[in-house]
Amino acid sequence: MDDPNRMMAHSGGLMGPQGYGLAGEGAPTAGEGEARKQDIGEILQQIMNITDQSLDEAQARKHTLNCHRMKPALFSVLCEIKEKTVLSLRNTQEEEPPDPQLMRLDNMLIAEGVAGPEKGGGAGAAASASAAAGEWGTVAQADNAIEHSDYRAKLAQIRQIYHQELDKYENACNEFTTHVMNLLREQSRTRPITPKEIERMVQIIHKKFSSIQMQLKQSTCEAVMILRSRFLDARRKRRNFSKQASEILNEYFYSHLSNPYPSEEAKEELARKCGITVSQVSNWFGNKRIRYKKNIGKAQEEANLYAAKKAAAAGASPYSMGAASGTATPMMSPAPTQDSMGYSLPAPGYDAPQPGYDAAMGYDPMHQDLSP
Repeated sequence: MDDPNRMMAHSGGLMGPQGYGLAGEGAPTAGEGEARKQDIGEILQQIMNITDQSLDEAQARKHTLNCHRMKPALFSVLCEIKEKTVLSLRNTQEEEPPDPQLMRLDNMLIAEGVAGPEKGGGAGAAASASAAAGEWGTVAQADNAIEHSDYRAKLAQIRQIYHQELDKYENACNEFTTHVMNLLREQSRTRPITPKEIERMVQIIHKKFSSIQMQLKQSTCEAVMILRSRFLDARRKRRNFSKQASEILNEYFYSHLSNPYPSEEAKEELARKCGITVSQVSNWFGNKRIRYKKNIGKAQEEANLYAAKKAAAAGASPYSMGAASGTATPMMSPAPTQDSMGYSLPAPGYDAPQPGYDAAMGYDPMHQDLSP
């Protein structure tokens, strides 16, 4: 290696050879001290002007530095300084465990059909919700198909937005990581940077970006939960019968007003027509009888409406229900002498209403005088 005095002379004259002289040679003069301060000031000014340099100027200076004959000496000095001051990376190279919160979010997105290989998912979640809701008939299946199609459409929209934002996140992360790696590799030609340090820096960048990824997945999971609460969970708690099912049940109730207690065979038939279970039919009739007793006036008007509809459908007068309307059928249990609602049946051969019948409340199709 060259003589130290000669090296410092080639470095720009910042420090003359007298700096390494013996103590007997005397201290530097005042003029030499001022010149040294001026040289240091010029170097600091050049450092401050680096940010104002154009790209071409920076590349030219970089090329000049790399071609300088003192470049190896500078690099070796920087290596010695780094070995004395840099912290050991042996303990930081251990792989960190995955974030449990991020794992939970990933599992939820996969389960809901938002993440995963299949795009446009959501059919599995809708099908599982339909299976949990129980067996439904043709009428309810049509309503459920509409609801499930809306659910799948909105879930597909959430999935599309999620993948678009995830692609943006991954592109930004990869672009920034590539830029930093290229910058560190370029700087490694001037200052000592090991591949492990570059890898460590990449891990730090990914950890910083993971907070953005977690926020994206968190907001997506919240959107899915809101969607489920609107379309699926609310239906599980309480599902209103379809309009057609309500029409069938009300028509049977008011056509059998004297004995609104359907037999088991009738319940099974009604359940099949309405697409609901037998227990739901029983609960509906129990609630309907209670509501009928509490508001019998309004219920009688509703009964007249359904009787008129039935008569119009049969092409007859609203006040003639046919001779077989009061007979027991498989759809109706045999009528007792007096039901629990306070309506007495007419005695054989006697056409006048019994004392339990209130004529002011309207007609009773089951107690009409059918004699000519």
